[in-house]
Amino acid sequence: MPDRLAEARGILQELGMPPKQTNKISGLTLMALARVSDKVPWSKASRASHTIRKGIMDYVGGVLKNPYAENSRESFRRQVLHQFVQAGLCLYNPDDPSLATNSSLNHYKLTEEAWKALRTYRTVRWVPARDAFLAVAGSLSQKYSAAREMEQVPVTLPDGRTLLLSPGRHNEVQSSIVMHFAPRFAPGSVLLYLGDTSHKALVLDKAAMRIAGIPLNQHDKMPDVLLLDRKRNWLFLVEAVTSHGPMSPKRVFELKAMLKGCSAGLVFVSAFPDISEFKKHAADIAWDTEVWLAEVPDHMMHFNGDRFLGPR
Repeated sequence: MPDRLAEARGILQELGMPPKQTNKISGLTLMALARVSDKVPWSKASRASHTIRKGIMDYVGGVLKNPYAENSRESFRRQVLHQFVQAGLCLYNPDDPSLATNSSLNHYKLTEEAWKALRTYRTVRWVPARDAFLAVAGSLSQKYSAAREMEQVPVTLPDGRTLLLSPGRHNEVQSSIVMHFAPRFAPGSVLLYLGDTSHKALVLDKAAMRIAGIPLNQHDKMPDVLLLDRKRNWLFLVEAVTSHGPMSPKRVFELKAMLKGCSAGLVFVSAFPDISEFKKHAADIAWDTEVWLAEVPDHMMHFNGDRFLGPR
């Protein structure tokens, strides 16, 4: 019986992949993408979209008898699939390029050129097919990269700069917070921090945060957007809510503890894309906090308290 894993690793080597991407996990990933096994030859390789957990890891463990722990998911993504995409071997989210980076629906699919080449392996057509793939591999990754960039979410900062956030509904809300919430309810404010589903700290004004007494070593605890209104000395802590929770009592308590050295008054805001998403989380929202909906940007909901918008 042929050693298909050894063949997969040999294919990756011939396709010019670096040594770290010709190892066992890389070979298994290639086999899973092509749905090849010791019983299924390369000539029968298929081309469909597969998620990492159910599509690739389950095939590697169940069919190829090489199970990996659940926490190995990031190893597949960062050490194998990311490089496969760069090399033009596979596509990332071809069925829906707008998926957020942290979506459970993220998927990978062999490029048509790679798939056609794989099906010729161990035949006289392999060498010319391999060489033809290598000739276009660079242009393939560049072309797909450009297509992905078109799906990114633009956000214009208060200073006029435009940044691109990774695709997804969460970042669409973040863009709205900066471009529509801030001018209406925090005019003239300074954007101290802006997260991103791919890059946790896309904007980070360290100097201003130090002056305000905001810790710089706790990025994981930061809300999605920090806006400092210097005129009123208010710090707006805004959470973009699409799947994870709003400004709940627990979240407010944690943020107050983290910002105990902050000199500004704290304003807690839960920002939702629409009324439908708000209704899903309404029961978890803390009193004395604010609610803003991107679909009706001119209005704000105040969750009771002894006053409207402002620190408590």
